[in-house]
Amino acid sequence: MPTMSTGKGTISTAGDQEICTSCQDRCWNALNPDLRDEKPSTCENEKIQQSAKDRPEMDFNFDAVPLAPAHSLWTSLAEGAVQLRIDETCPQTPLTVPQMFEATIERYGHLPALATKRNGEWEKITFWQYYQLCRQAAKSFLKLGLQRFHSVGILGFNSLEWFVSAIGAIFAGGISTGIYPTNSPEACHFVAEDSRANVIVVESQKQLEKILQVWDRLTHLKAVVQYNEPLQEKRPGLYSWDEFMELGAGNLENELDNIISSQRPNQCCVLIYTSGTTGKPKGVMLSHDNITWTAQHASRAGDMQPAELRQEVIVSYLPLSHIAAQIYDLWTGIQWGELVYFAQPDALKGSLVGTMKEASPTSHMGVPRVWEKLMEKIKEASGQAGFLKRKIFNWATSTSLESNLSRSGKTEAKPLLHAIADKLILEKVRNSLGFSRCHKYFSGAAPMTSDTLEFFLGLNITLYEAYGMSESTGPHFMSGPKVYKLHSCGRVVPGCKFKIANKDEDGNGEVCLWGRNVFMGYLNLEEKTLEALDEDGWLHSGDLGRADEDGFLSITGRIKELIITAGGENVAPVPIEDAVKKELPLLSNVMLIGDKKKFLSMLLTLKCVYDMDTMEPTDDLNLEALEFCHQVGSQATKVSEIIRDKDPKVQEAIQAGIDRVNLKATSNAQRIQKWIILERDFSIAGGELGPTMKLKRPAVLHLYKNVINSFYPR
Repeated sequence: MPTMSTGKGTISTAGDQEICTSCQDRCWNALNPDLRDEKPSTCENEKIQQSAKDRPEMDFNFDAVPLAPAHSLWTSLAEGAVQLRIDETCPQTPLTVPQMFEATIERYGHLPALATKRNGEWEKITFWQYYQLCRQAAKSFLKLGLQRFHSVGILGFNSLEWFVSAIGAIFAGGISTGIYPTNSPEACHFVAEDSRANVIVVESQKQLEKILQVWDRLTHLKAVVQYNEPLQEKRPGLYSWDEFMELGAGNLENELDNIISSQRPNQCCVLIYTSGTTGKPKGVMLSHDNITWTAQHASRAGDMQPAELRQEVIVSYLPLSHIAAQIYDLWTGIQWGELVYFAQPDALKGSLVGTMKEASPTSHMGVPRVWEKLMEKIKEASGQAGFLKRKIFNWATSTSLESNLSRSGKTEAKPLLHAIADKLILEKVRNSLGFSRCHKYFSGAAPMTSDTLEFFLGLNITLYEAYGMSESTGPHFMSGPKVYKLHSCGRVVPGCKFKIANKDEDGNGEVCLWGRNVFMGYLNLEEKTLEALDEDGWLHSGDLGRADEDGFLSITGRIKELIITAGGENVAPVPIEDAVKKELPLLSNVMLIGDKKKFLSMLLTLKCVYDMDTMEPTDDLNLEALEFCHQVGSQATKVSEIIRDKDPKVQEAIQAGIDRVNLKATSNAQRIQKWIILERDFSIAGGELGPTMKLKRPAVLHLYKNVINSFYPR
């Protein structure tokens, strides 16, 4: 590894990565090569770590901002204010987003904040530069006529411009509103009109065309800004990113400062629209305090480190319109001085691993479907390897899994065989995925299957599950290196509370949440807000769960998904669906049917190869499905060769797997009586999956109603 001497410690360089040899980490010396002469210490980490130990809570003093007058814990008005859930367990001073960012400038101003790849090279900006860009964007929004508590809609893939637009909108007194890039023009119209969007920022011509189709019906829209691609046409109210930023070059500093100082922690600054899996999307109003409190406390529950100890590095690629990615990438990044690398727009089509190798993140988050796809790719690569390599890989993963299961989250040293397997085999696999420096692996947004959790334990990767919702500003329960139990979502975030309401004999009941992270209410939906929040202010999640004696939460289903058969039996679909997928590894998606029906049935899809350009499922079976077919004596290579009972051997194998699941059923009403293989896998484009790959059950029921009706002839 080449090195260079600075006179203040030696810096080892490896591509884009720079590491101080004094502490073998990314201290100030390594992170700021252009500013080393300003720092007198050989290794800043030594002093910073001691300083952090002297201030273990990392709680800095801020001037308290008065709260806006409020008489309730909830509101449905964008300009409304709420009472905060401040008590003895959660007494921290409420902050606004601008205050949080200003504190970051004081602590981490010269550290690199954002990294964008342009023309094959990574370009980085510091937190100070980042902050100045946000102020300039805020002034530009004011020039375009952004009104107080009106929104800026952001429609595009993760980028510096996305971050700057979101924060600039808030600085200017508006509300940041993400719009899913997969939205149709009508879905974009709904979000923009509901949130009173004055400005919409779009990534590309493709996204611009969606807005152009509905512009005339957007009553509050004053301007559209396009980044990432040059404008193909000029029209009134349409700006390129450079033109937009130039608007803020004028002298509006005093006006902007007055707007920032007038903001209150208990007012709305962010709108998160639900993905509409159960109906029309709802605008979840999040206050400044929701954002700043959660960014600080939930992230520390997951053991994210402040830059004083070690600058965390993450890769941003999940949809920022979803709260999980936004709180993890954007807000926590500011709070603790993280370095955020932006993946390419085709990240989930194959480029993500390349970005991961270059960025070398210290922490990584994925939704379950992302982890599942990664698992499938690793299995496919293993299956294509020679006999000896495959044998060695299987030995290493089984050794690691057995060791990790026996230690079950304990911190003692790995047994010798495990250590050997990890060093010789598994470490190389992790490095090939870009996890050479990764310490923490998170999963959220939906439950993880046992198979996926155990597969990654076999790679010596512990997936830390979290549980929360848009209405709780993301995580309410967190797992982490110090708080972990397999098949659980971890413990409640310190400062938050929970209760399990209406428990059954097994301890299952509705998970209810309380804390500073609980949302203000649904925009313009007073009735829906009162359905979610009870008279005492508890947020009713609609999820079924149970907590063990140590306070670890397990989610067991969803109340609205609960199937009530014609005979009155309550059936939770998720455990049965997971059991079927575990028995039959050729299946991609399964959905249990039976609400108000005499018996249960199931829709099945097969694992297939996806078109990497369109992300649409193809007719070709993937390697895992091919292996299953081979094992049962089938020669099928395509989905079309199996559907409609064309392949008796696959049909018999699937029935045998379902029979094994039925043997474990607690009652006859919980047995699957009929099933069918659908012609194509579920997808976002097909309408069966939401933007975070979560199953949209009402949509599936509608799309396949004729198939379902065939199970139940009248």
